Amino acid sequence: MITLALSKGRIFDETLPLLAAAGIEVLEDPETSRKLILPTNQDGVRVVLVRATDVPTYVEYGGADIGVTGKDVLIEHGGAGLYQPLDLRIAECHMSVAAPAGFDYQKAVRQGSRITVATKYTTIARDFFAEKGVHVDLIKLYGSMELAP
Repeated sequence: MITLALSKGRIFDETLPLLAAAGIEVLEDPETSRKLILPTNQDGVRVVLVRATDVPTYVEYGGADIGVTGKDVLIEHGGAGLYQPLDLRIAECHMSVAAPAGFDYQKAVRQGSRITVATKYTTIARDFFAEKGVHVDLIKLYGSMELAP
């Protein structure tokens, strides 16, 4: 049995055509089913629905054989014990830096400065600002990122 870890939403929706091209169809709609393990038309393949941020953990610890998740999630997870075979070019996202109106970002990020950054992607943020020589105090958030600035 091959178990594929997916999360609901864009990644699930954009993975379905790729699975179909391989002859695999998920037999139940995760939006209407209460099941977390979904059968497919292939007896040896099933889909387990988990949070996007949990996909690498399920694969790393054997709860799933393979998973589809975003590069952002892999970077944050650290990728220990994982192999990223290919970029599926789905569910593209962009990282942004947002600040309150009137905030002098260019002045604040000059070499040696220190700013406070709220993010759910602490590893990505730390690396981004370190490349600019900016020291950051990170605040970990999990949702409503648009409120952070």
